[in-house]
Amino acid sequence: MPRMKAAVFVEPGRIVLDEKPIPDISPLDALVRITTTTICGTDVHILKGEYPVARGLTIGHEPVGVIEKLGSAVQGYREGQRVIAGAITPSGHSAACLCGCHSQDGAGTKHGWKPLGGWRFGNTIDGCQAEYVLVPDAMANLAPVPDGLTDEQVLMCPDIMSTGFSGAESGRIHIGDTVAVFAQGPIGLCATAGARFMGATSIIAVESVPARMEMARRMGADHVVDFTNADAVEEIMRFTDGRGVDVSIEALGRQETFEAALRVLRPGGTLSSLGVYSGDLRIPLDGFLAGLGDHTIRTTLCPGGKERMRRLMGAIASGRVDTRPLVTHRFKLDQIEEAYDLFGHQRDGVLKVAITP
Repeated sequence: MPRMKAAVFVEPGRIVLDEKPIPDISPLDALVRITTTTICGTDVHILKGEYPVARGLTIGHEPVGVIEKLGSAVQGYREGQRVIAGAITPSGHSAACLCGCHSQDGAGTKHGWKPLGGWRFGNTIDGCQAEYVLVPDAMANLAPVPDGLTDEQVLMCPDIMSTGFSGAESGRIHIGDTVAVFAQGPIGLCATAGARFMGATSIIAVESVPARMEMARRMGADHVVDFTNADAVEEIMRFTDGRGVDVSIEALGRQETFEAALRVLRPGGTLSSLGVYSGDLRIPLDGFLAGLGDHTIRTTLCPGGKERMRRLMGAIASGRVDTRPLVTHRFKLDQIEEAYDLFGHQRDGVLKVAITP
């Protein structure tokens, strides 16, 4: 049986390069040869044992590649075609999908609903930090890459750009809004770009790493608050003359940033939460105004599916957003363990790494 190289979860603290069989595909699937992928912060949660997955699973959920083989029932695509697939791969026919919530695609059981069902790559099926990946429900998930766009131009679409932009969309930003974005990692930077894209005219980014502060300005921030030098809540309230922001986006997944994002809202404002939290959250009574502030708190899992990918690539092709600067380091698949060490420890100013088999 033909084999391939893949980054495999062994146990908490160990993701290693190994060999596995190249996947067999079913009639509705496609086999994609990976040309570029990357490592996500969620993969680091898996590495640390903070998010459980099966031992032996191939990790990764941000694929760019070429169709190697199509299932017998797949129509509208051709082998050799450049494609991406979202980190979320909805079936298109589940109850969640038919309700318009594709990210939560999954199976209802007598014990209740299984959350996060749409996230399959590197979670419930083998992912794409490998030479090949099986894409399920290919006609719902494969999005052709437009001619003229490079791998690195579209590399953020499957997850980071889709997630960051969804933070702005879930916040329902209007033209002229003031928005605060807490943390300027890759997702926060894309949330900043998404807020600008949707019409916010005053964007306040909260960050302390100088390189990320500069990148925030490049992605559309009007003001950047270094929370190590000043109280972020006080600074944001000063910027807004005590009014507060229309929308705050939490992109780190920590109690302190969640609280700060809540405290800077104007009455009736929206907190859009993108962070992946590793423990229970507490809602402070004063920040929540005892539940009487007309606030909205919304959570979002990265939207996926081929139409979402088409729209994001359209935004990139228009020249209105450029995520290439987020790729700061490049590795071969053979160097995946070295890449995890760099990315997991956030050394050398890393934002995102590009991995090429």
